[in-house]
Amino acid sequence: MNTRERERASRAAKYGMLIALAFIFSYIEAMIPIPLPVPGIKLGLANLVTIVGIYTVGPAGAAVVAILRVVLAGFTFGNLFSMWYGLSGCVLSLVCMIAARRSGRFGILGVSVIGGVAHNMGQLCMAAFLVENAAVFVYFPVLLAAGAVAGSLIGLLGGLVAERVGKAASSGK
Repeated sequence: MNTRERERASRAAKYGMLIALAFIFSYIEAMIPIPLPVPGIKLGLANLVTIVGIYTVGPAGAAVVAILRVVLAGFTFGNLFSMWYGLSGCVLSLVCMIAARRSGRFGILGVSVIGGVAHNMGQLCMAAFLVENAAVFVYFPVLLAAGAVAGSLIGLLGGLVAERVGKAASSGK
């Protein structure tokens, strides 16, 4: 096997592991009930893979992993509507996180908080579109707070994981 083939195999294995890990986190999250009266609040465990991916494999790779995760989880644990909600949050979150990272003004924690808030905003916009009623925006303050808290926790954990993955990659492990 030549160097180019090894690099392709290594990249395929890395993406396969990221997709599998994100899918497993989606499954775990689907099993954890959040007893709050506001719909749409989740821990964001699978977003840990997205934030780590942005910092380790780059924005394009992280986007592919995140979108594949939402589609796979939607078909497996949800329905078409849950997939639309997931994709709307995922895409807006990705765009905002990638822009925040590229701006150079935010660390991984800030990028993650922006992603958590944007994810909830994307889902809220999709809900308003689907039900044809802007009254759903009454949930915005609660979802803003939930996105900031979840984004902070995922950002802290993501920073630790990305640092370790970076150290392992630079040492050849």
